[in-house]
Amino acid sequence: MTDRLSRSLTLPHPAGGAPNRRLLLSAGLGLAAASVLRPVRAAGSIRIGYQKYGSLVLLKGRGTLEAALQPLGVTVSWSEFPSGPPLMEALNAGAVDFGSAGEAPPIFAQGASAELRYVATEPPAPRGEAILVPKDSPIRSVADLRGRTIALNKGSNVHYLLVRALEQAGVPYDAVKLAFLAPADANAAFVRGSVDAWAIWDPFQAAAERSTGARVLTDGQGIAPNRQFYLSRRGFTDSSPDVVSAVLKAIGAVDAWAEGHADTVAAELAPAVGIPAPVLSVALGRLSYGVAPLDATVIADQQKVADAFHGLGLLPKPIRVADAVWTPPERRAEAQGADR
Repeated sequence: MTDRLSRSLTLPHPAGGAPNRRLLLSAGLGLAAASVLRPVRAAGSIRIGYQKYGSLVLLKGRGTLEAALQPLGVTVSWSEFPSGPPLMEALNAGAVDFGSAGEAPPIFAQGASAELRYVATEPPAPRGEAILVPKDSPIRSVADLRGRTIALNKGSNVHYLLVRALEQAGVPYDAVKLAFLAPADANAAFVRGSVDAWAIWDPFQAAAERSTGARVLTDGQGIAPNRQFYLSRRGFTDSSPDVVSAVLKAIGAVDAWAEGHADTVAAELAPAVGIPAPVLSVALGRLSYGVAPLDATVIADQQKVADAFHGLGLLPKPIRVADAVWTPPERRAEAQGADR
């Protein structure tokens, strides 16, 4: 999962001409397996898993985290992932120490291992994920998806969006056909008409809207919060809580800067993401910023995600999200002081 292992997404050119440059995106399990082959973490280091979008890739590009961790004698290594599920697998396997993912991947990761730790979250961004249909599709509502084929990345944030959207529309989960595809393959299937709809997140959502004229059937508004979580593993939060806190502080700083510089952020991200800056600007307009600890509302919302997947038989056993929430040492100290 080093940069040489990254795979790419091919998107049609907005004008229907030559395709944009391919950025290779690999299948999740193969990528996670490759990550496990990485050497074990050296003392005084942190291994961060990131995706080609969001604050972590911006933090990587700006190099500010390395500077922030230098006084602690900590070095940083970065590993790229195509989506949240393989990143969570690598985290559980001890191949990375820190990463980010949407709502659903941590649920399955916690179901597989008690190692997972939620360390922070960002505000909801419900417009940053959607169920798309072709511009000339006869499908006009989520109810029209009954009997149709929908492409999505299994276990990703949009998996929960689809579950909730179908539930609200009164369509049984098993009344639709699911094509579990990574974004690159799903995009290709959507373009050639092999699927009827595509549940996808930004910036792929914005790119598909721009390049194919895809129509938003529904997004997460009023259905799913679409939160981004920062996650680690128990072994790392126990041994290096100061490093985790420093990373979160660095993310908060880059978030505060990015919120007021959308065009600059789009220009910086475009070469790495392989999507034109104007398209990224649309996606960034739907993004949320601000790193914060998980509060009772966030934990309750995540518990709803866990309960929904367990109710569908997709999660083999019930989990309690609160059990995986990390409390920084300074907050533990504050709580102990308040109890005295």
